[in-house]
Amino acid sequence: MAVQAAFRTTVTVTGMTCEHCARSVTEELSAVNGVHTVEVTVSSGKVTISSDRELSGAEIASAVDTAGYSMAD
Repeated sequence: MAVQAAFRTTVTVTGMTCEHCARSVTEELSAVNGVHTVEVTVSSGKVTISSDRELSGAEIASAVDTAGYSMAD
């Protein structure tokens, strides 16, 4: 039985230039409690996170920062 994510959040991440960047961001965000999937589009910097709870901006920013990138203002 697949678990349905109740929340979708889209943010813009700056500094990503390749698939390695996307993997790093995906890995760090996937480690956040409650996150089910992370979809990254390198060309636009858009990152969509599906989770079973509402994520705070601070949680997302911390994971993105740990990956070595920043969220756009």
